[in-house]
Amino acid sequence: MTAALRELARLRGIATDYTTDRGHRVTVPPDTLVAVLAACGVDAATDASARAALADLRGDARGGGGAGVAKDGGVAGDRRGGGVAGDRRVGGDARDRRVGGDARVGGVAGVGGGGGAAGGGALPPCVVVRAGSPARPALPSHAQAYVALEDGGRAAPSDPLPPGHHLLHVTHAGQDRTVPLLAVPDRIPVPGQRSWGFLVQLYSVLSRRSWGMGDLGDLAGLAAWSGSALGAGFVQLGPLHAMEPGPLPDPSPYRPSSRRFPDPMHVRVTDVPEYRQLTGPARAEAESLAARARELNDGVLSGRTLIDRETVRALKHRVLRLVHAVPLAPARRAAFEAFTAREGQDLTDFATWCALAEVHGGAWRSWPTALRDPRSAAVAAARQEHADAVAFHRWLAWITDEQLAAAQRTAVEAGMDIGLMHDLAVGVAPEGADAWALQHCLAAGMSVGAPPDDFNPHGQDWGQPPWRPDALAAEGYRPLAALLRAGMRHSGALRVDHVMGLFRLWWVPEGRSPSEGTYVRYDAEAMLGVLLLEAHRAGVHVIGEDLGTVEAGVREELAARGVLGTSVQRFEYLGGSEGRHGPLPAARWRTNCLATLTTHDLPTTAAWLTGEHVELRARLGLLTRPETEEKDEAAAERDGWLAELEREGLLPDPDGEAVALHRFLTRTPSRLLGVWLPDATGDRRPQNLPGTATVHPNWRLPVADRDGRPVPLDELPGRPGVQTIARVFTSGAPHRTDR
Repeated sequence: MTAALRELARLRGIATDYTTDRGHRVTVPPDTLVAVLAACGVDAATDASARAALADLRGDARGGGGAGVAKDGGVAGDRRGGGVAGDRRVGGDARDRRVGGDARVGGVAGVGGGGGAAGGGALPPCVVVRAGSPARPALPSHAQAYVALEDGGRAAPSDPLPPGHHLLHVTHAGQDRTVPLLAVPDRIPVPGQRSWGFLVQLYSVLSRRSWGMGDLGDLAGLAAWSGSALGAGFVQLGPLHAMEPGPLPDPSPYRPSSRRFPDPMHVRVTDVPEYRQLTGPARAEAESLAARARELNDGVLSGRTLIDRETVRALKHRVLRLVHAVPLAPARRAAFEAFTAREGQDLTDFATWCALAEVHGGAWRSWPTALRDPRSAAVAAARQEHADAVAFHRWLAWITDEQLAAAQRTAVEAGMDIGLMHDLAVGVAPEGADAWALQHCLAAGMSVGAPPDDFNPHGQDWGQPPWRPDALAAEGYRPLAALLRAGMRHSGALRVDHVMGLFRLWWVPEGRSPSEGTYVRYDAEAMLGVLLLEAHRAGVHVIGEDLGTVEAGVREELAARGVLGTSVQRFEYLGGSEGRHGPLPAARWRTNCLATLTTHDLPTTAAWLTGEHVELRARLGLLTRPETEEKDEAAAERDGWLAELEREGLLPDPDGEAVALHRFLTRTPSRLLGVWLPDATGDRRPQNLPGTATVHPNWRLPVADRDGRPVPLDELPGRPGVQTIARVFTSGAPHRTDR
């Protein structure tokens, strides 16, 4: 690795080495650095090109004033460590570095906290300050500046600024410059009282009225019942993001086409007002399709078939095209037009991509060349050519949004303190709608993943393109704000998957193994600030999924800003990198977190207690060690926890060990307590078995009982196990519904 390449990577926030979860230092291959730099628009393929790029970067910094701005939004010039994992300090070494007076968490991409360069006063592509504090950018002598506030007002840069997306205008030497200025909250409030709720994958919660998978009508029903009858305060959902059209070889909701819009396959068709107005042949066709959907639903609930999203979506789309032809009443038309005005270009892009995907397939990189650019004249012409399809997909987005809003209203009316808790996936499919519309903000040829660790010794490649730090800064973080706003609109809380990605992400060059990736640093003050700004506006709480390898300082920074963490019993142990030393006592769990026993990626509690999760992996040929060794380790883990329950006085329990484990959660100080719904029914099957694609029916199982018989939503209230676990948290006391 040449000195120029190393320094260039450092200045761009790209780690040249990192520390594993076991404390080992690993040097990143030079080819990886070259590939990552290329994805950020920097040519470092040869030593000469790397030196030229470095000189250009330094020359630009000197001309613009030194440390503040790198040419395409690179890291501020004095960032030692450049985001290297081993430097364990938040934002490189900048935790106490005050950029522009008030930024506390360091950054990448010349974005840090309103800071101009020290010396010449060049502006970064985006200024970020804490709300209530002045911007105080370092400006050239005799420069004139003002802040155009989001609400139309005007302020001086020295004035305390309200939260919002503002603009900083600077005039100097006859030249005008305008950059985004984000005033972000110092922190957001955490829930004021303890609350509990069910954790569900919506597709798996079917009722007798469903069309083959759980829908938004089922969600409203689940919220109404669990809130009013059981005293639950929230329902945490898996992602409801829009999926790719056509076949779904990977039905994971965590690899969506768009995080900006929910998928219309979650709509309850019969609840769309215009459905009831169908007449004549359209009505007859709709009823015929509905009958087929009911047969599909019966097959799933009887256990004969698995959940089949493709068929469900196809049936719903056929009926919804008939419904779309029904003219909207004046009030409905006004509501639809207000929705399209609010969603603007994002909705136009999404609907256009959907329409083009119906013609050319869902992989936009294989479309005709002129259609790969969403701003091309060819796309504009195609939008006119397929205007009916574009209008249909706009309408689908609207009715989905309406039903999401109705589900949240139902949850609140049932007395829930939080209501719906939506889930924001860490990224999107590389050929999907968001990757097409936002390709200028995503790193082409890169994929997000994780380095090798104890959980996965080969590392992980999630097949999703990461944000480019420099491009996000140049956009004033508007794309990030838009998808956050969408996820928070009809919710009381947002769960952010892999929240550590606000600080750094593991980038894997296309065609290489995950072990050949590296960490790329983001401006945490900007990324986290945008998250808090949108949460502040929406009045929602934020839960960060901070499981796995987390660099030192990140959890502390998130907690200081009001972002709750995630604690899962299977990972809560005493000790650290030296190894586990027994279960973490309940009193030592985090207060500001969502505490659960398991997740969608882990064995259910029933399977974990019996060791069936090891037997399943053995049957599928997934074990990497002898089965007896795996079983002994699993039994030792279980027995350790049962001993902890005995120490807490929770065993023996007349209701069994699974209930005792839930009682253990109530002994923790955690503000939010989550119950995996399949645990309440005794289900032994995992919803997802990581590392498998065809040998296990991932993301296709309905909630079932201990024998694998599906349990409809309609029958949940009568299930003794559900009632028993609910009483653990509330003693059966319902919420008041007259708030």
